[in-house]
Amino acid sequence: MKIVIGAAKCLEYLHDKVNPPVIYRDLKCSNILLDEDYNPKLSDFGLAKLGPVDDKTHVSTRVMGTYGYCAPEYAMMGQLTLKYDVYSFGVVLLEIITGRRAIDTSKAAGEQNLVAWTRPLFKDRRKFSQMVRAAQHAPLIANVVTALNYLASQKYDSGTQPVQRHHSGASTLRTRRDL
Repeated sequence: MKIVIGAAKCLEYLHDKVNPPVIYRDLKCSNILLDEDYNPKLSDFGLAKLGPVDDKTHVSTRVMGTYGYCAPEYAMMGQLTLKYDVYSFGVVLLEIITGRRAIDTSKAAGEQNLVAWTRPLFKDRRKFSQMVRAAQHAPLIANVVTALNYLASQKYDSGTQPVQRHHSGASTLRTRRDL
C-alpha cells in the first residue's frame, strides 16, 4: 500500500501542484523506483507532456506510451488529458491485484491484455450502469490518493479481515477472499 499510495501522490503532485500540470504518460511498474525505505519515485520523464491550461480540455499530440497502459480514448483520438495517467494507474493496480503483467504474450489469446481479460470479471448487470459511469469519468488523482490513504489506515488482523475501527453499528469491510 505504501508504494501504491506514494505513486498516486507522485501523480497528484504532477497533476495538481505543478503549474501548468504535467501528464506523465509512462506510468508502469518498471518506472516506479524505490529508495532504501521503499518510498516510490517516478523515473523516465521522456514522454511527459505539459497538460492543458486555461479553458482547454486536452492537448493534441502524437500518440505515445507503453502498450497496455495507454488510455483507449487517447490512443483513438490523440487527445491527451490528465485522465491518461489515471487510466495507467488503474492498470498498475490491476497488475498488483492479479499478479499479472499488463501485456503477457505467453498467455492464451484472450488473456494477453490484462484490462481486456479482467473486464468480464467485473461485469455485473446490477452494477453495470455504475461501472460505465466510473469508466467514462475517471476520478481525479487526488480522490484516488484519499481513497488509498483510507484503505491503508485500516488495521488488518492475520485473517485478512480489517479490524473494525468504526463506532458500534457500522459494518466491517470485507476482503476479496470473504466474497
